[in-house]
Formats: sequence, C-alpha cells, structure tokens
Amino acid sequence: MLKNINKLSFALCVLFGTMIAGTAFAQTIKIGVDGPFTGGSSSMGVSMRDGVRLAAKEINAAGGVLGKKIELVERDDEAKNERGVEIAQELINREKIVAMVGYINSGVSLASHRFFQEAKIPVINNVSTATAITKVQFADAKDKFIFRTSARDEIQAPMIANYAIGVKGFKKPAILADSTNYGQLGLADLKKALAAKGITPVAEEKFNVGDVDMTAQVLKAKSAGADVILTYAIGPELAQIANSMAKVGWKVPMIGSWTLSMANYIDSAGKNGEGAIMPETFIQSQQNTAKRKTFVAAYLKEFNPKNGRIDSPVSAAQGYDSVYLLAAAIKQAGSTDGDKIRLALEDLKTPVVGVVKTYNKPFSSTDHDAITVKDVTMGIVKDAKVVAVGEK
Repeated sequence: MLKNINKLSFALCVLFGTMIAGTAFAQTIKIGVDGPFTGGSSSMGVSMRDGVRLAAKEINAAGGVLGKKIELVERDDEAKNERGVEIAQELINREKIVAMVGYINSGVSLASHRFFQEAKIPVINNVSTATAITKVQFADAKDKFIFRTSARDEIQAPMIANYAIGVKGFKKPAILADSTNYGQLGLADLKKALAAKGITPVAEEKFNVGDVDMTAQVLKAKSAGADVILTYAIGPELAQIANSMAKVGWKVPMIGSWTLSMANYIDSAGKNGEGAIMPETFIQSQQNTAKRKTFVAAYLKEFNPKNGRIDSPVSAAQGYDSVYLLAAAIKQAGSTDGDKIRLALEDLKTPVVGVVKTYNKPFSSTDHDAITVKDVTMGIVKDAKVVAVGEK
C-alpha cells in the first residue's frame, strides 16, 4: 500500500508540476527576435534588438498585452542565410513563438520567411529592405504573413536617383554594390530608377562582404568618368570605398542606400566618409515629436551608447515601432492566434504612435509595407554623425 501511495504522490507531483509549468508558459507571449548581433552587420542588429527590448520593457511595465508579459526569444543569425533558416525552424517548432520581429539582411529574410508563412506566424521585418520581401515572395498566396516597417528599396532607389540626378545634376553615376541579395537587388532597383531619368551608369562594380580594398573598383569608376558614386552595401565595405577613393586621390560625392548611416561606416571611414548622403526614416538629431524625444532619452539611458550616438538610429526606431504595432494587433485580435494577428495588422482600428511616424492603418490585405516615400528624408554624414540634409 505504501508503494502505491508513493506512486500516487509521484504522479500528483508530475501533474501539478506540469500544470504549474503550463501556467507559467501561458503568462507570457513569446515573440522571436532575429538579427546579426555579431559581425559586420551588428551595428544594425544590436540597435534593432535594443529598440525591441526597450519597447517590450515599456509594454510589460504598463501591464503587458492581454494581461500577459512579452517574452523575447532572441537569436543571432550572424548575417548568414543558413543560420537564419535554422533559427526560423527552432523558433517555430521548439520555442512556439506567436510572432516574429527583426531581420536585417535581405538574404536572411528571403531564406527564412517561408517557414513562418507556412506556419501562419506573422513576421514584422523591421530593417531589411529588399523590395521582393513584400512585393514578390508569396505573391500568389491568398493570405500573407510577412509585414514590414522599413523603407523598401523600391522607395529608396528613386530617392537616391532623384537626389543625384534631379537635385545635384550629376550625369555620370557609377554604382558600387556588394554581391549579396541586398546589394544586387538594390542595384536592380537603382538602375531602374536611373533609367526612368534617362541615365545609364558609366560603371557597375561588384565586391564581396569582407573585402578590405576597393581600389580596383574605384579606379574603374574613375576611369569611366564617374561624377558621383551610388552605393548599395553595408558599413564596413562602404568605408573601404571611401578610404580607397582617398587613397587614389579622387573625391566625388557618395550617395547611397540608408546603410551609409551605419556607425561602422562613419567610424571606419572617418574624415573620408564625411558628406555621404542617404535616405533615412529616422535621424537621431530630429527629435521633433514628443515620441522621438522620449524614445531617444529612454534609449540613451537604458543602453548608454558611446558618445551618446545610437549606432543605427533607423534600426532602433523601426525595431521599437514593430513591437508596438504587434502588441496593438494582438490586443485588437484578443488572441495570439497567428491568423487573427495577421487580420488585425491588416486592419488596425487604433493609430499607433511610433518613433518613425504615427501608424494610422499602416497595413491592408494588399499592402504590407508601413513606410511610404513621405516618411523618408535625406540624411548626410556631418561631423561623424547623421543629420538631415540642410540641418545646421
């Protein structure tokens, strides 16, 4: 009889333990966070992650969502497509996340999204910009689970072309783009935007992530008579372009995608990087709304970045906003069911006051891009930070 009592006690312990664990699990809403937190893209990834952390902390302090706290499940994809694929499957199958935010590198995004689409788990891309992310992949799907809070290349490329050709009057652009999906898809959008203005690049040069000398590419652009360099790449390699131009004694303006604002471009290029121009959804010095002021103050207090400069303000702001949009959708849906969250995102009833903008019905069933051209401004590197063009 004692033996049977012991067995019963053990069974009850297991049962209550399972119930307690289940109760604890039910008290959180698991959201995945994926980005490169190490390597050449890390200034974007860490800034995004910290923006996400800050938003989650604020939401939890205010009572959470549906009475539950947000639990972030963070993973470093190292800017590697194959690592992103592994993480996607892990977060879906083992961690049982209800939604996903993040993605910095377009290649990682495009490699990973199909798993979330198949699992009907919403993703808010908050940094990666390849047009294909929302405009091409899953085009035939009735319901799409991929959303975005960054300015897609289809927006940025015409702005770059318009500033270089229409505003500054350059006639002979050379394009330098890296060999990744980000660089090559951006290159295609940029060539299309130039063609619309009747301009053909005098040179197109490609390089790899990790290349440390762009002298050959720069000399080819110079010999082709380029009067401006247009870029699609990330910070470390962009710095090598600026430094190689200085090395050969050739100085023409650099105008490119938003990544010219990355800290590891500004810091590695130093004085050679001054004057670079790029489209931006958020510039740290433009604290022209109450939300922007409180966000910058809270971010600096929480993470204390060097010299008071957020490494990638765009990534931090877009990451922060993505969590608030997701929280609003979950609240409206009254559920953590993926399909219900998707439907809520496509028809948000209440505006969400964000850092980049106030999101008033930012998505629809046919448009999953929250950012429009009116939300983007041109920035310039000045005194080792980014300010708005024309700002003193």
